[in-house]
Amino acid sequence: MISAIVLINADVDRIPEVAEAVADLDGVTEVYSVTGDVDLIAMVRVRRHEDFADVIADQLNKVDGVLGTSTHIAFRSYSKHDLEAAFSLGLDES
Repeated sequence: MISAIVLINADVDRIPEVAEAVADLDGVTEVYSVTGDVDLIAMVRVRRHEDFADVIADQLNKVDGVLGTSTHIAFRSYSKHDLEAAFSLGLDES
């Protein structure tokens, strides 16, 4: 799977409705309402790079209340488990 983080600026009067509509799109796995420079952050996961166009350009950007987006495609993902393994010294914790 290929992951992208999509920063979404939304109509402030419609943030909950926009978040729900975005969350319902195929390829969108999570939507977060956040503080800061953007209103929502969506995680999009697809099998091929070309599929981002279908999800983001053709669907997400057309959700009523979405004012603009900025997409960041992930090169690599790290989970807590991956990071712990990478920094492990190989010592037994018992």
